[in-house]
Amino acid sequence: MHAPKVRKAIIPAAGLGTRFLPATKALAKEMLPIVDTPTIQYIVEEAIASGIEDIVIVDGKSKRSIEDHFDSNPELENNLKEKGKDKMLELVQQTTDINLYFIRQSHPQGLGDAVLTAKSFIGNEPFVVLLGDDLTQDEEPLTKQLIDRYNQTGESTLAVMRVPHDQVSEYGVIDPAAKVSEDGLYRVKNFVEKPKPEDAPSDLAIIGRYLLTPEIFEELENTAPGKGNEVQLTDAIDSLNNRQHVYAHEFKGSRYDIGSKIGFLETNIEFGLKHPQTKDDLKAYIKDLAQRLD
Repeated sequence: MHAPKVRKAIIPAAGLGTRFLPATKALAKEMLPIVDTPTIQYIVEEAIASGIEDIVIVDGKSKRSIEDHFDSNPELENNLKEKGKDKMLELVQQTTDINLYFIRQSHPQGLGDAVLTAKSFIGNEPFVVLLGDDLTQDEEPLTKQLIDRYNQTGESTLAVMRVPHDQVSEYGVIDPAAKVSEDGLYRVKNFVEKPKPEDAPSDLAIIGRYLLTPEIFEELENTAPGKGNEVQLTDAIDSLNNRQHVYAHEFKGSRYDIGSKIGFLETNIEFGLKHPQTKDDLKAYIKDLAQRLD
């Protein structure tokens, strides 16, 4: 049976961003820049590069800056045009020609609730969920890799990545029932949230990309709030796994965790060392700083 085309994506962005206070008191965490680009723009660009046609951002209070970022700014655009700053104009305009929609999550009640908020937007179609705390890079975007897997199986597929065994307690990990293919596709037996290393069924940690069938909404509607009185998406996926197969795709590219201060700083440094306008000066600064710290 031919699997329906994956056309839509959900980007949850309603969290309070408390790890980055006081910066996030008035500014959306998703607007914090990696060098010169807001983190959420990287997520949107990954979705578009993967063939996604329609994107909904589930936001909350104090997130107006996200909507403004992806809206047109005629005054700025005219100013850049008049001054002949064509490259800057192109940078500004590339964020506006996107089929982008916004839904408000009135109360931050967990990732599962954020996904459920977008039910009417998704309808009866498969879709992807992209979390803003994970930036990924590979020859082919991770979201496109998940879509390719879905086209093979017609079933929900999560992105997982091998992590050091002593760090598994920081993640949800999968208990793989079987390895379906040698290139890293697994049938999932169940999910274990933040296990002790000695109890972990694998080192395959769930990272922030999910491709889900629309049946997940029924599971979310019947999932009781868990930790923190929030609806957990992984709880609903675990229930879904009882009625249809759920697979895991092992990602082997680069992942940047920007959900913590140290991860955010490390990502800025790594991206800064690749950015054409900053790489040389930053490399020289790091060498000089290293000598001063010795």
